[in-house]
Amino acid sequence: MGALQSLPDDPEYKYFARKTGFSFEQIGILHKRFKQLSHNEDKLRRDDFNTIPDLASNPLRSQIIEAFFDKRNFLKNCEGSVQEIGFEEFLVVMSHFRPPALNMTEEQREIVRRDKLRFLFNMHDTDNDGTITLEEYRHVVEELLSRSGSLGKETAKGIADAAMLEVASISMGHMEPDEFYEGITFEHFLKILKDLEIETRMTIRFLNLDPTLCK
Repeated sequence: MGALQSLPDDPEYKYFARKTGFSFEQIGILHKRFKQLSHNEDKLRRDDFNTIPDLASNPLRSQIIEAFFDKRNFLKNCEGSVQEIGFEEFLVVMSHFRPPALNMTEEQREIVRRDKLRFLFNMHDTDNDGTITLEEYRHVVEELLSRSGSLGKETAKGIADAAMLEVASISMGHMEPDEFYEGITFEHFLKILKDLEIETRMTIRFLNLDPTLCK
């Protein structure tokens, strides 16, 4: 894709709007942010995200950054990761954080919800094998707890293990002590979070965008 023109009737604006649901104004703001992060180049790399202050202290910083380079999040039915992304990929990933439109039908809202949960699942499925394993889940929980400074690694590990067993019981029902829990599949993930209102919880505030894009 070439550089976006300043006029909103540019064909690329229309293409991106259809693909992501962003307005022309939002696309323009995101394009400026992309160029700022990439130092005015056409490609964005992982190191470019180091300039985002709000990410520096986020315990899930590495997962958030990696999500932008995960092919599963590009809406192209691909797997694996890339070393750099263009504006289209950046915009598609950002669209997962877009609040749902007010005039959506229940069916459309459910599609948006499932899409957001898939994105969230991919963030935690760090080895791209279709399940969130105990080790992956433990890593996330340990990072969240140990970064607070109030708990040591071993305590955080114990809490993570207990949390994973609780998740397993929700996903699989009663488990015998000698049973091995392979991990959370996406369908289990949907079941676990069925009561969570995710549609407006996933925001894009960490990119310091125009307030109208954040909630």
